[in-house]
Amino acid sequence: MQPSTDRQLIQVALVEDDVHFQNTIIAAIEASPDIRLASMASTRAQGLHALAKPPADVLLVDLGLPDGSGVDVIRAAHAQWPTCAVMVCTTFGDEAHVLQSIEAGASGYLLKDSAPDNMLHEIRSLHGGGSPISPLIARQILVRFRSASAMPPASTPSAPAARTGNEQPAALSSREKEVLELITKGFTADEIARLMQVSLHTVQTYVRRIYSKLKVNSKAEAIYEARHQGILVS
Repeated sequence: MQPSTDRQLIQVALVEDDVHFQNTIIAAIEASPDIRLASMASTRAQGLHALAKPPADVLLVDLGLPDGSGVDVIRAAHAQWPTCAVMVCTTFGDEAHVLQSIEAGASGYLLKDSAPDNMLHEIRSLHGGGSPISPLIARQILVRFRSASAMPPASTPSAPAARTGNEQPAALSSREKEVLELITKGFTADEIARLMQVSLHTVQTYVRRIYSKLKVNSKAEAIYEARHQGILVS
């Protein structure tokens, strides 16, 4: 095991009961010059106990543990290790598990179909502030988001009431509205590109168009103006 004084290394805590997946991740980490395995647990109880130790930089958690749900570990880590980024690594791709994990504090969600090298890349991405999400999960989140956005509000104040003359809301395209909604929910440009499965350049182009059409220069102004014009309803 590498010296604990090497704090420049990304310290990873693993909570995983699948021995094959354990060995795969551990071997990949040991071969990596910038990542160190700080702790390893195979059960929910062991995972919760590991939180008594100094916080890791990244926590990888499986959801289907032999003695309970990994969501409990995520929730506890979010409270006890607030600086630690949590990523789910699981076979569960259903909406309930995804939403429970995100609500508990997970910043990433990967299905166990990634190659070891890709897993290391995602660990680095998570540690750097990203939110790695498997394509299947990203599509699922987008479908849910689009469905929610398509539902008409039960009752909304008449935004045009505050407007004067023949002034009309900016004509944003459906994709521009989608980007604006994601910005409002706090997603970064990189995360929006991943969710929409487009390039970062494409997202930046959408953002520039939104700013131009709304006649603003920042995200905060764009959100305010879009709500003022009735483009965003909440």
